[in-house]
Amino acid sequence: MVQTFKILSLLLTYPTQELKAGAGDLAAALDTEALLPKPQRDFLNRLIVEIETRDLYDLEERYVLLFDRTRSLSLHMFEHVHGDGRDRGQAMLDLKALYDKHGLDIAASELPDFLPLFLEFLSTRPLEEARELLNQPLHIIAGLRKRLHKRGSAYAAVFRALEKIATGKPSASRLKDLMSVAEDDPEDFEQLDKAWEDAPVTFGPEAAPQADGCNPNRIAARLRAAKRPAPGPNASGN
Repeated sequence: MVQTFKILSLLLTYPTQELKAGAGDLAAALDTEALLPKPQRDFLNRLIVEIETRDLYDLEERYVLLFDRTRSLSLHMFEHVHGDGRDRGQAMLDLKALYDKHGLDIAASELPDFLPLFLEFLSTRPLEEARELLNQPLHIIAGLRKRLHKRGSAYAAVFRALEKIATGKPSASRLKDLMSVAEDDPEDFEQLDKAWEDAPVTFGPEAAPQADGCNPNRIAARLRAAKRPAPGPNASGN
């Protein structure tokens, strides 16, 4: 197992008392594996210390504001490439088929494109294979890092670390498209309601995966798809 991917996955999950209690062990494990250069580990240590020392309620509130109520910071990768489009259901099935093929069982309530879950899967793969898979959503990771850095969030360190581990570079054109989508305000409840009035993702027979559903090339195409339509009436993307 590549421990660093597992640790980065944990750092992007909803804060819990258990995560707070084990935060120091995460930093030690990063140092032991040393997949990341020390400067990257130092950036991550700021987030780890915050998780370890800040009040749990404050950590929970911050997480919800960032990742649950700010759609442009969603940790669901296909949200940034398929939005509410019909392709999203098939893309979910393709990714789940890849997990199934390699023995990663996920709960029925879990969406396969949730970034912490994707990173947990990468932790089970050989490092070079994991790096190749990580290259596929790299423009999404870079875009989230930029938006979190703009907010001064310690969470930006996780995405900076993922960019460092990857062997490729994010597509400049895809990153530009992603960044052209207007950022939403988590305190604007009217806009929030409009943005999340989504059609349900289809997992039924009409969205059944094809025989090549776990083909990595097909999954890569899903992850590299064109930008989603900008949410809400004030979006500025073309």
